[in-house]
Amino acid sequence: MRTTTAPETVAELIARQWGDHRPGLMYEDPESAESAVRAGSAERTVLSRHRAAREAAARAALLVDLMPPGAEPHLGVLLDNVPEFPHWLGAAALAGAAVAGINPTRRGPELARDILHTECRILVTERTHLPLLRGLDLPGVRLLVTGTEEYAALLAPYAAAKPGEAVLRPPGPADRLLLYFTSGSTGAPKAAICTQGRLAGAGHALARQFSVTPEDVHYVCMPLFHGNAVIADWLPALAGGAAVALRRRFSASAFLDDVRAYGATYFTYVGRAIQYLLATEPRPDDRDHRLRLGFGTEAGAVDAARFAERFGVRLVEGYGATEGGASVQRTPDTPPGALGRAGAGDDLAVIDPETGRECPAARLDGAGRLLNGDEAIGELVNRGRSLFEGYWRNPDAEAARTRDGWYWTGDLFFRDAAGFLWFAGRTDDRLRVDSENLAAAVIENILARWQDAAAVAVYAVPDEVAGDQVMAAVALREGAAFSPAAFEAFLAAQPDLGTKLAPRYVRVVPAMPVTATNKVHRVALRRAGFLPGPPGEAAPDPVWWRPAPAAAYRPLDEAALSGLLAAYAAQDRLGLLET
Repeated sequence: MRTTTAPETVAELIARQWGDHRPGLMYEDPESAESAVRAGSAERTVLSRHRAAREAAARAALLVDLMPPGAEPHLGVLLDNVPEFPHWLGAAALAGAAVAGINPTRRGPELARDILHTECRILVTERTHLPLLRGLDLPGVRLLVTGTEEYAALLAPYAAAKPGEAVLRPPGPADRLLLYFTSGSTGAPKAAICTQGRLAGAGHALARQFSVTPEDVHYVCMPLFHGNAVIADWLPALAGGAAVALRRRFSASAFLDDVRAYGATYFTYVGRAIQYLLATEPRPDDRDHRLRLGFGTEAGAVDAARFAERFGVRLVEGYGATEGGASVQRTPDTPPGALGRAGAGDDLAVIDPETGRECPAARLDGAGRLLNGDEAIGELVNRGRSLFEGYWRNPDAEAARTRDGWYWTGDLFFRDAAGFLWFAGRTDDRLRVDSENLAAAVIENILARWQDAAAVAVYAVPDEVAGDQVMAAVALREGAAFSPAAFEAFLAAQPDLGTKLAPRYVRVVPAMPVTATNKVHRVALRRAGFLPGPPGEAAPDPVWWRPAPAAAYRPLDEAALSGLLAAYAAQDRLGLLET
């Protein structure tokens, strides 16, 4: 019978699986079968919870023997969402070690920097990712390549290991378990420290919040090197006794087939995944599945409503960074579009970073549209206790995050008169237009209402004189073509689109550029701005612009671009456009 006692460590959650022969881990692998189920043309393997604990224990014992004496007990994991990833997460928990999740989209010196910065002495990878490591200087790092004869031979002597038999140090609540890189828009990513106690508590809390039971199946399609998949999907499954189903990499076209084949009831999402699912061709059986809940961030109220209408699945927007510095709790009375109120014990405030004063309450119309964004939007700050545990070997970043004794989230919010908090984007996504501060997410939520838009991203481009101008990238729904007249009519019909919020520039993209965690690649969009691509590259995406706020949108052709560049040069701001 599943215990409801709150765990103190993730190691405890792994050990609880021992002797439990209910389904624990499912994945696509036709060559390995403890028990295989056939769905359509894909063969899927099911490991029991006991078998998953046994695999983790074997790797924990191997890890203890391989880790050099005196080294930081850190191992890097450079894998897709394959069974070896949760096996090594469990192994690290049991052994008292920490996993650094290595992003496979990083390249060359940046990839080497991530591995060396986190002081990994062991790097677990697979054949698929070996080309990424060729030519990298990784002194003192031992490479383990899964799926090879050498790897199988290394593991074989430890097949009978049990949880708790082999440890580098007895795992406790204060011990590091994850060193997970945050996705910053500038500079090198920071490795956030996550301890066993905080992670076990988060998993237990989410399992209780969403009533997770052994009858559930958690579909993990977001990358496991990112905190979302581990903290919000894998850990609640462990805490609630649910099975975990792995998807090697997210696929919108395969989503429903997987969900049906695994009998999935819960999934998490990040960034634009929901938009990709909505962009797939509707099918009569879109509601033929067991899914009851999706939990994640940045879906947007419009897309959440569309998703619920089409698939019959409720999306719950959450807020809580990998760093653990602040959390927002959703309550039953949370209005659509809001995230909730401050979590228990948190003293959250929306602060104007320029003055250090709390922002006035937001004024909303009957449809929940923000009327005073210029004064109500600020940075979310935790003035109370914080679960932030620091960044690995990065005191400057820690100091910036905790200045003046508060935890600064780096996220823009506004708070309504009832105390509900609404997400308004990253501080990096703030725009300064005609001396007024704007938030990209607020504009995106408005543009997302346009029926022809499959995805929208808003970002700043430099104004030719001072400050910024609003630019939007728009990916159109299948079969739609950009009509400037239709877009202008849509903008004019939006009552909450202030005169400074309408995009001056619109780039029509075939697909929204995204990072490895399915977040919009805003750095690439900002870098491109409204300029054409470099010589020799494929034809640039079409850009439309308004020479003046009341003007009609027109193509930004070569003549118009030449005139614009001359205006920037006259104000000595041409260098701001260089890519």
